[in-house]
Amino acid sequence: MSEIRGKARHRRRKTALAVSVPLALTAAGVTAYGYLPGTQSHASAATAAAPAWATATADGFASVNALGQNGTYGGRDGQIVTVKTLADLEKYATAAEPYVIVVAATINMNPVGKEIKVQSDKTIVGAGTSGHIVGGGFFLGSGVHNVIIRNLTIRDAYQGIWNDKDHDFDAVQMDGAHHVWIDHNDLRHMADGLIDVRKDSTYVTVSWNKLSQDNKAFGIGWTENVVTDITIHHNWIRETEQRNPSTDNAAHAHLYNNFLEDVADTDIKSSYGNYSRGATKMVLENSYFQGVNNPVIKDSTATIVQKGNTFVGTSGRNESGGTAFTPGSYYSYTLDKTADVPSLLKSGAGPRGSIGTTATTTAATAAATLTVAKDGSGQYSTVQAAVNAVPANNPSRVVISVKPGTYRELVKVPSNKPHVTIQGAGGSRKDTVIVYNNASGTPKPDGSGTYGTGGSATVAVEADDFQARNLTISNDFDEASHQDIAGQAVALRTAADKVFLDGIIVSGDQDTLLVDTAAKDKLGRVYMTNSYVIGNVDFIFGRATTVIDKSVITLKKRWNGTSAGYVTAPSTAADRKGILIANSTVNGDVSAASFYLGRPWHAGGDTTLDPQTTVRNTSLSAAIRSTPWTDMSGFSWKADRFAEYKNTGAGSGSASGDRPQLTDSQATGQEVADWLGGWTPTAS
Repeated sequence: MSEIRGKARHRRRKTALAVSVPLALTAAGVTAYGYLPGTQSHASAATAAAPAWATATADGFASVNALGQNGTYGGRDGQIVTVKTLADLEKYATAAEPYVIVVAATINMNPVGKEIKVQSDKTIVGAGTSGHIVGGGFFLGSGVHNVIIRNLTIRDAYQGIWNDKDHDFDAVQMDGAHHVWIDHNDLRHMADGLIDVRKDSTYVTVSWNKLSQDNKAFGIGWTENVVTDITIHHNWIRETEQRNPSTDNAAHAHLYNNFLEDVADTDIKSSYGNYSRGATKMVLENSYFQGVNNPVIKDSTATIVQKGNTFVGTSGRNESGGTAFTPGSYYSYTLDKTADVPSLLKSGAGPRGSIGTTATTTAATAAATLTVAKDGSGQYSTVQAAVNAVPANNPSRVVISVKPGTYRELVKVPSNKPHVTIQGAGGSRKDTVIVYNNASGTPKPDGSGTYGTGGSATVAVEADDFQARNLTISNDFDEASHQDIAGQAVALRTAADKVFLDGIIVSGDQDTLLVDTAAKDKLGRVYMTNSYVIGNVDFIFGRATTVIDKSVITLKKRWNGTSAGYVTAPSTAADRKGILIANSTVNGDVSAASFYLGRPWHAGGDTTLDPQTTVRNTSLSAAIRSTPWTDMSGFSWKADRFAEYKNTGAGSGSASGDRPQLTDSQATGQEVADWLGGWTPTAS
C-alpha cells in the first residue's frame, strides 16, 4: 500500500441499529453449529428448529443497518445444500439466489490459487470441523453483500516464497464488498495474505478466527477513501510477521479481545502488531499481546485509542494518540477480561464441532474424540495410551486430538483399530511433535536382537482408513554418534490401505517415510497432501501405492555434512502402482547435482518386483542430477518404471535415454486418481 495519501474523503454515517451479540457467540467462545442436516429448504428447517449456523447473524459493524442492508445474515432465506466437491461449491457460491452452503469435505482448489467469486446472500459454513478449503479461497467483488464465511479451515496455498509478491492467493479477499461476517475459521499458510479487506469494503466483522503461519495476516485498505467500518474481535493471530492487521484509511476500526502471539524460538518473527495507517481511527480494547515486536504502531496522521490492553514480553513501539469514536454508539458488545483472552481463544477460536443440540443433529457425522495432553489436562498423557483406549474393531471414526507439546514415545496403531485420526490441536503442524530415536541397528531392550528398519519407526500404522494431520512425526536418531550400527531410522511406517496424511511434517535422515502394505499381495494406498517430507537416503520408500501431492520434499545433508542421496526407493509389485510425486516441490540446502530422484529397491533380491516412481508437474531444484535415476544392488533402473512429466526448475531436464519423459497420452493414465483407484480421501 502506498504511504502517500491524497485528500481523505469522509462520509456521513447512517443511524446504526444496535444488535446484541448473537447467542452463538457467548463470552465463553462457544458456538452451536450443529451437524450436517442434509439438503433442505429454509422453510422446512424453520419448522424443525433450524440449526444455529443457518440462522445466526453477525455482530459488530456487520450488524449495522446501512447501504440498504439491515445486518448480515447470509443465505438464511435460501435452501440449505451440502457440498463435497469444488464444482458444487462453486456452483452454489456463485449463484444469484441465496444459499446456506455446508462444506462437508476437504475441497482442493484447481488450479492452486483459485478464489471462488462469491455472490451476495450466501452462508458458507463447515460441517463440524470437516470443511477444508485447500490451495485457494474466496473473492467478494464490488457490491457483493450479506455474506457469511464460517467454521471453515482455509489453508495451504503457500508457494514456497515467504514474502510472496507474485501469488495473490488469499483465504478471503474482498474488493468493494459490504456486510460480510468472517467467523470461527482457521486460516493459515497461504501465498500472500490470509484476509484482505480492500477498496472501500465496509460493514465487516471478523471474529473468533485463528490466523497463523503466514507472512501477512490481515490487510485493510488499498483505497484513498476513508469509508471502511470494521470490527475485529476475539481472533487468535499467531506466528505471522506483518499486517496483524494493517488498517489503512479506515473510518472506524474497532479491535477488541484479540490475542496476538509471537512464539519464541521459531523462524517467524513479528515485524509489528496492530497498525493504524493513513486517516484510520482505531479503538483498541482488552487485547493481549505476547512476544510481539512493535505491538501497536500508528502513522502521524492516524489515531489509536487504547483501553485495557496487556503486553507480555513485547518490545519496540507501543503507541496511541488522538481521538477516535465510541463503538457502542454503533452496536452493542461485551468485553471479556483481558487476562482471560489467551485461554479463551485457545479453546474457542477456529472451527467448532457440534455444541448443544438441534433437531437436525445426526449421530452419523459425529466422531468420538480422545484428548491427549502432556500437562495432564487431557484424558491421556501419551498418544499410545489414547490409541490403546480405542476399542478393537471400532466401527466408526475416533479422533485422537493431541495438544501442543513434544511426545517422546513410540506409537503403534494396530490392524484391529481402523478409522483412527491422530490430529495436532495446535495452530501449527510444528506445535505437536511425536519423536523417537530408534534405528535399524538399535538393540531391543529385551535383548532379542535389533529393531530392523521397519521396527525402528516412531509411528507405525497397521490399521486401514488411518488419518494424520497438523503434526510432526520425527526420528531424531543421532547418526554421528552411532556410526557403529545400521542407521536406517524410520519416522513413519504405514502398512495399511487408505492412509490419508494431510498437513503434516515427516522428518528424518535415512529411510524417513516407509510406505508398506500389510502383505506382499495386499493393496496399500497412501495419499499425502500439503505436507513436508525431510531426509537424505531412500527417504520415501516401500511397496505401497503412494501419492505425494501438493507437498514439499526437503533434501537434507548427511550426518557428516556431505550432500548425496536418493529421494525414492520403490519396491512395487509388478501389477501395482508405485510412488507418484505430483504438483510438489523438491528442494533443500544441499549441493547442486547431488541427489537422485530414485532407484529400484528389489527387496530381498526379488526379481518379480517392478519398482515405479513417477515425478510430474513438480518443481525440482538444482540439487537434482541431470541423470536423476540410478541402479541399486545390481538391479538396473532401466528395467523398471521410472519417468517424469512436465517438471520445472533448475533440476528439470529434457527427454533422453537417461531421462525418460511420459508422453501426453501416457500422462493421462498416470494422474492422482489413477493411483488412488476409486478412493477419494476425505478429512474426517
